[in-house]
Amino acid sequence: MTNNKKILALSLGGLLLAGSAQAQENKLYLFNWTEYMDPEIIEAFEARYDVEVVQNYFNSLPEMFAKLNAGGVSQYDIIVPSNYYVPRLIQTGLVQKLDKSKLENLDNIMGQFQNPAYDPGAEYTAPYQWGTTGVVYNTETFPDAPKSWSLMFDPEVNPEHPFALMGDGQVSMGGACAYLGHGYDCTDMNAWKEAARLLIETKGRGTFSGFTDGTPALQQLARGVTHVGLSYNGDYLFFKEEDPDTFASLDFMIPDEGAEMWVDSMLIPAEAPNPDMAHKFIDFILEAEVGAQLSNYNYYASPNAAATPYLDEVLTKPPVQPSEADMERLRFTPSLEGEALQTFQQLWSEVQSR
Repeated sequence: MTNNKKILALSLGGLLLAGSAQAQENKLYLFNWTEYMDPEIIEAFEARYDVEVVQNYFNSLPEMFAKLNAGGVSQYDIIVPSNYYVPRLIQTGLVQKLDKSKLENLDNIMGQFQNPAYDPGAEYTAPYQWGTTGVVYNTETFPDAPKSWSLMFDPEVNPEHPFALMGDGQVSMGGACAYLGHGYDCTDMNAWKEAARLLIETKGRGTFSGFTDGTPALQQLARGVTHVGLSYNGDYLFFKEEDPDTFASLDFMIPDEGAEMWVDSMLIPAEAPNPDMAHKFIDFILEAEVGAQLSNYNYYASPNAAATPYLDEVLTKPPVQPSEADMERLRFTPSLEGEALQTFQQLWSEVQSR
């Protein structure tokens, strides 16, 4: 190869690399839950920053975690996990700290989300939406239903009607713990063992229809396949507003023994291809009107105080905004690590396999 050809090859290679970097700058890779983003928000962001947003989706937190570990940490710019997975992501080095100098709208966030237990000082996270996981039941089947987990766990309260639990192990174990009087957010080994025994007994009942998450649980309830299930308050309200006739006899409740409050947050993976655009995206979602638009689309509560004046009225009352009494009963699902996580996973595997 002559020197001239070498120089030409090198300069072409440089142009190709520059082209690929340029293409990267004009893309933002978002890894989010399915059906959790208003397409109009994406269009507005793309127009403002002359960028293409490429969306990928996950249906569960273990799925998201596995994809990050399998190379996704350098493929996505924004991920949207739930609170109890955040410490795990931080400790395994899968996410990077936010550069708060690039986020002008942080002050819009409600006080209760500014220093969360799962991310002290909010160094890695900015809240996206928050909500609750509660019991959805058929009011015709249970006209005098107790405000309790007993609709699932007590065969005398519900002797004959099919019901489902949630495939998220910590939520189903949390519900069993709450029902047994140990609190939804219990982490005591003996309480877990008792909860696991209760779940295995519950699974053995002829009316147990399986572990079903979120939207599919609501679809089963709507079709009358089950009469009790677990789902999210925003999902429930969305379907109720879309199909009021089918959902007329279905109600959402937060059991008096306690239930889950969750926050989904925006984080930037450690090796994100476009962290600068990721910061712009986070700041865009934290704008008052965009934050309200997101909640008005999703039917979930906004963690954005500045968004409140722009929210649809239905989002300012139950089930999206729980009553004060219910708020006191809500707990975050605990973040588990090390030995506690291992023990929990062993117990949950036993529940699933028995």
